[in-house]
Amino acid sequence: MRIRSHHVGVVCLLANFGDAAITLDLTSTDSIKKAASTVAFDLMKYYTGNNTGDVPGNLPDPYYWWEAGAMFGTMINYWYYTGDTTYNAVTKQALLHQAGDDGDYMPLNQTKTEGNDDQGFWGMAAMTAAETKFEDPPSGQPGWLALAQGVFNTQAARWDTSTCAGGLRWQIFTFNNGYNYKNSISNGCFFNLAARLALYTGNSTYSDWAVKTFDWMYGVGLMSPEYKIFDGTQNTDNCTAKDHNTWTYNAGIFLLGSATMYNYTNGSAIWQERVTGLLNASLVFFTDGVMYEPCESSKCNIDQRSFKAYFSRWLAATAEIAPFTHDTIMEKLASSATAAVKTCTAGNTGTQCGLRWTTGANDGSLGVGEQMAVLEIVQSNLVDTAPGWVSAVKGTGTSEGDVNAGSDSSSTADDLLVTPVTMGDRVGAGFLTALVLIGVVGGSATMIIS
Repeated sequence: MRIRSHHVGVVCLLANFGDAAITLDLTSTDSIKKAASTVAFDLMKYYTGNNTGDVPGNLPDPYYWWEAGAMFGTMINYWYYTGDTTYNAVTKQALLHQAGDDGDYMPLNQTKTEGNDDQGFWGMAAMTAAETKFEDPPSGQPGWLALAQGVFNTQAARWDTSTCAGGLRWQIFTFNNGYNYKNSISNGCFFNLAARLALYTGNSTYSDWAVKTFDWMYGVGLMSPEYKIFDGTQNTDNCTAKDHNTWTYNAGIFLLGSATMYNYTNGSAIWQERVTGLLNASLVFFTDGVMYEPCESSKCNIDQRSFKAYFSRWLAATAEIAPFTHDTIMEKLASSATAAVKTCTAGNTGTQCGLRWTTGANDGSLGVGEQMAVLEIVQSNLVDTAPGWVSAVKGTGTSEGDVNAGSDSSSTADDLLVTPVTMGDRVGAGFLTALVLIGVVGGSATMIIS
């Protein structure tokens, strides 16, 4: 599809390093692809999992396992939007290596600290691979669809009605602090994945779970009548008190899931209303048309620095599958991309990107999250030129599925591991719970440690 006129905007940025520069002309697909290529190159320099002796799919310290899964979701999108296959082999290797023995993204080396949200980000990456028709795994290995189904099945088995009338806990295992926290991102991953599985397969079991999760979020008060998504709640008081912090990725994950349900239900009025409400509530994360994360007014931790990547990713997908949102979203993606590349003037290459896009300059904050966020906001401006998601329903999706994937997994059993979490296990975002969640809702669980 042709890029619409409201994409018009040109940024020419001379970097502060030799002749390096990122030039972004949003009226030119070639310019967007070239800018994305530069940002992707700087992003993948952080990855060491393909080095001799390292573990495929892992990022080095200080990055947690979940962010690696999120990053490879970005790299699938990079190929999908640009057609550049440079990073496809390493992406496929990572996604398969971390799938675990049961094909449900519960690898044994992560289970001491892995939470439902960690697993969910890898599952959504596999789902993206199925939807975009990313190169299939070799014969004899689970397909991308089967891997996503494996995550869904293990999480559906964890739906907890013992407190708060349902919902997923943040942590999978009782020995991890944070087991009593029911947070929006864990339930959002499950909702998002269920909706997308429904759209891809046409199986109403998935859509039923999506409806159930959305209704639970609203009923328990983690989603306000104005469609604000709050961080989470403790089940120790039956989810009475709430952590009212709001974050871009929580807004985005429910927006795309709802847009997917809108598409799945052929444009039903109730899901259109929900998409509209969630989108309107999400506009608070833009100032003068530029996306920002609330923590940027103080200090963002490692996790938070990547949140705009997922918000950008899910906004673009929403614009595609719920077309009535298109113009509003694309205007924000264009203005934010224009601002974001102005921060890409640092590092050894002179093109590494910063965190605060609202400043018009690099703020000295460099890393995986910063690069991933700029890559997603830039490449999202190519969504109108992309072929659109495939599905088995339409006869265009070919990924091999398995409706029973993960059903025999041991990942819900506490006797899988009996040793306590140690400092050597700082490999999953769930580790943060051991430091910051003690008894009451005291703040966003993944949001406190800088």
